[in-house]
Amino acid sequence: MDGSATFPDVTLAILAGGQGTRLGGVAKGLLTVDGRTVLERLLGLGSSFGDVLLVTNAPAPYARFGPRIVADAVEGRGAPGGVHAALGAARTPWVFAVACDMPFVTGAAARVVLEARARDVDAVCFEREGRWEPLLAVYRAALVARWGEALAENPSLRQVLSRFRTRTLPESALRAVDSHARALVNVNTPEDLVRFGVTLPSP
Repeated sequence: MDGSATFPDVTLAILAGGQGTRLGGVAKGLLTVDGRTVLERLLGLGSSFGDVLLVTNAPAPYARFGPRIVADAVEGRGAPGGVHAALGAARTPWVFAVACDMPFVTGAAARVVLEARARDVDAVCFEREGRWEPLLAVYRAALVARWGEALAENPSLRQVLSRFRTRTLPESALRAVDSHARALVNVNTPEDLVRFGVTLPSP
């Protein structure tokens, strides 16, 4: 990075661990919106961050995009394992985690989360309809050891976050910059493709 990042103390971590089974097993980061892959759209946010990495155990489809790629340190733990890998690989004090099937994350949405950090907070995420949204969220990299211990129980992300000082933001905070909360959209099914104007990668 050239030192001009808005958040030089934060690593952008894109999690590409999903198998895309409901979409025929595609690499979901290669789904396309308006002519650009979701991964390219997310990597476009990278200039605001001090570092960028991609977490995947199947790197081949993504190698041409050039991000630093890391694998899960604890396999078979889904998204919690992906976040753990990002925390362990980060070269900055904080990690902003997003999933590779979230096409509509914007810099403005990220800023809402990042500006809610505080000295007495370990993680920040949105809460929508009683659910935490831990894949548009920021974490202290120093959580890595305790996070790894928690993985022994094969927990959900919310169960891991409940161990730490997590600040939840109301959905209204996101809608102030993203009126339809599209930043939280993830594409999992053929119906999602149609609904959000997303296309499958070419064979």
